[in-house]
Amino acid sequence: MTEQLIDIGRRLATLREIQGVGADELASKCDITAQQLEEYERGERDFSFSFLYNASHILGVDVVDLMSGDSPKLSGCCLTRAGRGYAIDRRAAYSYKHLAFTFRNKLAEPFMVTVEPKGDIEAPEQHAHPGQEFNLMVEGRMRFFMGNLTYDLNPGDSVYFDASKAHAMRALDEKPAQFLAIVMQKGD
Repeated sequence: MTEQLIDIGRRLATLREIQGVGADELASKCDITAQQLEEYERGERDFSFSFLYNASHILGVDVVDLMSGDSPKLSGCCLTRAGRGYAIDRRAAYSYKHLAFTFRNKLAEPFMVTVEPKGDIEAPEQHAHPGQEFNLMVEGRMRFFMGNLTYDLNPGDSVYFDASKAHAMRALDEKPAQFLAIVMQKGD
C-alpha cells in the first residue's frame, strides 16, 4: 500500500459519494466486486489503469482528477517537456506519465508508458476500458495480448484497438519497453 494508492482511493470514495453513485452500482459498472471496490477505496488494492479510466468516466470526471486530485486547468495548449508528465507509479510492472494532465476537456488521454520485465512472458491479467487505444512502440520490445491474440512489437510498430476488449502488455528480452499510449473515448 502506497500513499498514492491511499490518496487515489480516498478521492474515488469521495467523488463516488458526491456524485451519488452507490458502491454496488460503481462496482457493477466497472465489472469488479463490491469487495474489490472497498479495497480500492481504502488504498489496499493496486488498480489497473482500465479501472481508473472506467471509474472516472462513470463519475463524470477527468482521469487526472482521480489520479492527482488536481483538476486540469488549461484549454488552449499543454506543453510537456521530455521525460516529464504526471507520474503514476502504482504497480511494479507499469509506470505511466500522463502527457496532457493540465489540459481540460481532452478528447484523448496520452501517456508514455514503461513496462518493466517480469521474467516471464506468460499471458498477464487483461483489463478493458471504454473507447479505443493507439500504442506506438518507442523503445525496447513488448508482447501485446488481446484475448487469445498476441503480437510482438518492436520500436516503430503500433497497434490500434478496441479498448473495451481485455488487453495487456509484457516487456520482452528482460529489458523495459516504452510506448506512447493514446486512449480515446467514444462520444456519449
